[in-house]
Amino acid sequence: MLRKIIFLDRDGVINVERGDYTYKIEDFKFVDGLFSALEKLKQRGFEFVVITNQGGISKKIYNHNDLFLVHSHMREQFTKHNIPLLAVFYCPHHNEIEKCICRKPDSLMLEKAIAKYQIDVSNSYFIGDSERDILAAQKVNVTGIKVNKNDDINKYLNQIKTP
Repeated sequence: MLRKIIFLDRDGVINVERGDYTYKIEDFKFVDGLFSALEKLKQRGFEFVVITNQGGISKKIYNHNDLFLVHSHMREQFTKHNIPLLAVFYCPHHNEIEKCICRKPDSLMLEKAIAKYQIDVSNSYFIGDSERDILAAQKVNVTGIKVNKNDDINKYLNQIKTP
């Protein structure tokens, strides 16, 4: 059976976009309303996958281990709130330094998730706060929902249809 997924951008959707790279646990603050919105979506049969650009690695501002620690913290909080976080995909590249096909607006992270987890793209959504999130979603025929940065995503749940 194919899975229904809500793909989530990280900075600005899951955690507060600070205007700087977030790679320390003490700087990682969850957006208000996140877990109540995800609980409602979980009740509608959705699972969750994070898709995030992390170009600060390429810029040598932080490293893979720094990101691992932050993502472990994020996963712990999802677990604490009983939200099934299937996977976290991140692109460590930055287009100022190297070219890649995983960094959004390209779609390799989404393609990998779709193949690995047998995802039903016609009943899945990508919630993001930038045009590049929506473009990546469109490339794999997933419906993109653009939200305002750091906004409570409960306001956007009416755009998500349950088959």
